[in-house]
Amino acid sequence: MAVVDTNPATPARTDVDPLNDIPASGNRFWRVLLRSPAGVIGLLIVLTLLIAALFADWIAPFDPLRMGAGKRLLPPNSIHWFGTDEFGRDLFSRVLFGAQLTLKIGVIAVTISLAAGLLLGLVAGYAGGWTERILMRLVDVLFSFTEILIALACVALVGPNLTNAMIAVGVSAIPFYARITHSVVLVEKNKPYFEAGQAVAAGHLRMIFRHLLPNVIPPYGGRGHAGCLDRDSGCGGFELPGAGRTAAAARMGVHAVIRA
Repeated sequence: MAVVDTNPATPARTDVDPLNDIPASGNRFWRVLLRSPAGVIGLLIVLTLLIAALFADWIAPFDPLRMGAGKRLLPPNSIHWFGTDEFGRDLFSRVLFGAQLTLKIGVIAVTISLAAGLLLGLVAGYAGGWTERILMRLVDVLFSFTEILIALACVALVGPNLTNAMIAVGVSAIPFYARITHSVVLVEKNKPYFEAGQAVAAGHLRMIFRHLLPNVIPPYGGRGHAGCLDRDSGCGGFELPGAGRTAAAARMGVHAVIRA
């Protein structure tokens, strides 16, 4: 005896946007970070350093350039928490102001290199064809020169000062970020959500900025922080007369020394 199915078939939904199933890489990154004790500790350390750098003017007990704030080469004590240097300057105050300068240099330089690198990598990876070949060959040409050589050339063109040095160091790192972005975009283009976007004829801007970009940014989470330190080290190469910071200026990594 034949069995008749009296339940009507469920009609297929036509109002479903296939692009809603895109993996939320950014949200997943924060969930994993906050569930990890080491990640939470690292986040607290970074936030503490950021707060100390931003509010150095109010936290520092001494002027970082004041000589004779204490005796020379004092060990850490209740007045000078990190001791003093060979000129009697308070090292704790110099570390705070050095962190402020490092943050400024890192943010400006990394913003320039990351923004330009992301744009080049996204356009090259998404467009493909001759656009990809031309852009990535230009990146390869820049890769053939060292970062310090590119930065020196930029400083020679725009003039020697700290602002121009930060811009030059940011420009010198553009090929690095462009190459990483291009590689990530090529991987993302082979995923189902990208193919779904092409199937529903999503616009180019929507595909790039709404769907590709959120999945390209997460790999830069740790690299951006390390890049700030790299860019500060790069600016250190311009500490020449008239080319950047003065020798008396506090700098993170040089004055972050605790004398025991």
